[in-house]
Amino acid sequence: MGSGGAVLIAGTTSDAGKSAVVAGICRVLARRGVSVAPFKAQNMSNNSVVTPDGGEIGRAQAMQAFACGITPGVDLNPVLLKPGSDRTSQVVVRGRADGQVSALSYRHRTAALADVVADSLTSLRSRYDVVVCEGAGSPAEINLRPTDLANMGFARRNDLPVLVVGDIDRGGVLAHLFGTLAVLDPADQALVAGFVINKFRGDPRLLDPGLDQLRELTGRPTLGVLPWADGLWLDAEDSLSAVGDGVLGRPAPPRGDQWLRVAVVRFPRISNATDAEALACEPGVAVRYVTEPSRIADTDVVVLPGSKATVSDLAWLRSSGMADAVAAHAAAGRPVLGICGGYQMLGTTITDPDGAEAAPGTTVPGLGLLDLDIAFDPAKHLGTPTTTAWGVPVTGYEIHHGRVVRSGDPALLGDAPDGEGSDRGNVLGTHWHGLAENDAFRRLLLIRLAAEAGRDGFRVADDTSFAAERTRQADLLADLVEHHLDMSTLEHVIRHGASPELPVVTSRLAASQP
Repeated sequence: MGSGGAVLIAGTTSDAGKSAVVAGICRVLARRGVSVAPFKAQNMSNNSVVTPDGGEIGRAQAMQAFACGITPGVDLNPVLLKPGSDRTSQVVVRGRADGQVSALSYRHRTAALADVVADSLTSLRSRYDVVVCEGAGSPAEINLRPTDLANMGFARRNDLPVLVVGDIDRGGVLAHLFGTLAVLDPADQALVAGFVINKFRGDPRLLDPGLDQLRELTGRPTLGVLPWADGLWLDAEDSLSAVGDGVLGRPAPPRGDQWLRVAVVRFPRISNATDAEALACEPGVAVRYVTEPSRIADTDVVVLPGSKATVSDLAWLRSSGMADAVAAHAAAGRPVLGICGGYQMLGTTITDPDGAEAAPGTTVPGLGLLDLDIAFDPAKHLGTPTTTAWGVPVTGYEIHHGRVVRSGDPALLGDAPDGEGSDRGNVLGTHWHGLAENDAFRRLLLIRLAAEAGRDGFRVADDTSFAAERTRQADLLADLVEHHLDMSTLEHVIRHGASPELPVVTSRLAASQP
C-alpha cells in the first residue's frame, strides 16, 4: 500500500463505535505489515493520557496507537477539548492547555486550529503508509459544518474518502445512514464511499434486504456488518454511557471464596475513569460506577477518581449525599482510594487563587479524610513519572492543575521527602493515573484493600496481566474487522478515494443548500 494513504471513519452518532472500528482497522493493517497511525483532528473527552513526547491526547488515540504498535504522540490528536461544565471546555492544542472556550467562542478559533490539524496530518502521512482518521460526533451536525474540524470539513480540506459507521443496537440504523448522507451538500456527499454497520446481534442475513435497498437509494455499498462483542470494554471512549451504574467489564470468578466489591464514584465531570479498568481485569474484583449513596453502603472499597471540575464535583458529592456515605465508609475502617481530583477532595482544603478550574479566589473545605492542602496552579502539570513503591517498580502519568502545598501524612509512593501521594491507613490517595496497570503493584494494592475491608477470603491472581488483556482486546477487534469487513474494498478506497461516479442523494434540505 502506497505511502500517505488515508481514510476518515465517521459515525451517525457519538458512541457509534468509531474509535473501536478505527482501532480494529489499524490492528488488521499492522498485522499485515503496513505502517499505520490513527488520527483524530478534534476530540472532546476528559479521558486523556500523557504521551512520551510530553503532551496530552485523548485516551482513545493512545489505545489506537497501541493497536498500531506505535508510540503515541501529540500529532495523533492535535486538538482536545476537555469539558469543565455544560458550556465551557479547556482547549488542549498539540498536547498543551491553551485557554478556555465556550461553544460559541470556540468557533472563532477553528480557522487557526484547522492549520494545526493539517500540519499534524501532513506529518503523519509523510511517516506512515496509512493514516486511519476518526471523526467526532456526526457529520450530520450541519449546524456546525462551517467551522467543522473533524468531519466533512476536515475530509474536504484533505481530500479524504469517508466511511460512515452506524450503531444498529440503537435502532433505526438504515435511516441514520441514509439521513446522514442526505443532509450533506453534494461536494461532501462525493467523499462518502460507503457504510459500516456496528454492534449487530443476530443473523446478518436478516439485514440483507435493507442493505440492498440502502445501496439502491444511495449508490453506496455497506462494507461490513460487525457483530456485537461482549468482550470489548477496555479503553472505550464512551464507556460510561454504556456502563452507567452497572458492573465494569466481565469479571472472572474469584480465586478465593470472596469477591472484592469496588465502587467508583461517577462524578458529573469524571475524568480518566479508565483508571478503574485495570482493577476490573482481576478475577474476583467487581467494579461498579455509582452515583447515589446506597451503592456505597454494601461495598468494600470506594474509589474517588479524577475530575475535570474538582470544586464543583466536590459540591455535587456533598449535595447528593455521597460525601456523607464516603465519610461513613472511611469511619468504619473500610478503604477509600482517591486518584488525582478524587485525591484532592480527600484533603483539608482546596484553593484556586487564579481560577484554573473554579472561580478565582475560591477556597473550599475538602472531606478531611487526609491531612492535605491543595492549591491550583494555572499551569497544568503533565508527567510520566516512575518510582518504587512497596518494593516494586511503578509507572504512571500525571495531568492536574492542583498541587500539594502541605501534607501531614506518609507518602503512598516512593520515600520521603520525595514521595508522592498520601497513606493514612484505610484512606489512600495519589495524583498518579495508571497505577493499577502495573501488575505487581496492583496485586499488592488489592491485597491491602481486601485486608482493610475485612475480605479475608479474597485472593489475587498471580497470572493476570493488564498489558496482555489490552493486547487480547486489540486482537479481538482486529479479528472482527478482518472477518466481517470487506478489507479489499477498504484498501481500494484508501488508495484511490471514493468513486467519482457516486450519485448525489437529494433531500429538501440538501437541495436548498448553496
